[in-house]
Amino acid sequence: MVQLTRIYTRGGDKGKTSLGDGTRVLKSNLRMDAIGAVDEANSSIGIASVQADDVLAKILYRIQNDLFDVGADLCLPDLTQPALRIAETQVLWLENQIDYFNESLSPLTSFILPGGTILAASLHLSRTIVRRSERVIVALSQETQLNLEVVKYMNRLSDLLFVLSRVANNNGQDDVLWVPGANR
Repeated sequence: MVQLTRIYTRGGDKGKTSLGDGTRVLKSNLRMDAIGAVDEANSSIGIASVQADDVLAKILYRIQNDLFDVGADLCLPDLTQPALRIAETQVLWLENQIDYFNESLSPLTSFILPGGTILAASLHLSRTIVRRSERVIVALSQETQLNLEVVKYMNRLSDLLFVLSRVANNNGQDDVLWVPGANR
């Protein structure tokens, strides 16, 4: 269990921070950018969760916990060391949620504008932040070896957030559809 007795350590005052293995890196390091983007995604999901009903909130809280697992995975660069890693079962859980919730939605006839209900708009915002997180993680994977389940997890997570945004829009009935060229 993590126990934090002090919030500030002054260890980062010179622009460096520690990874999970104790390695000191610049806060501008791409790995730290990835970890920070995941943290931002988690915070945005927290905003959505407080607007959600009990069913969706429970799903979002589970995702928030998993995103801490993603951060733990990313902060330990040596994949040969035993560590908390994102597992295939976590990706499969996301896929099961996507399949379950998508089953009740009507097929799309257009792209959807982020909006509708406040919850749907919040989920769309979270989806885009997750997508950005995924892009940073992919960029990091081009520089160093990563647990590829992290990339899969983030990719599926954005898909689930899209589906849940439709659920939050009265099961897609209140989706705001894009009308190509409507304002020409």
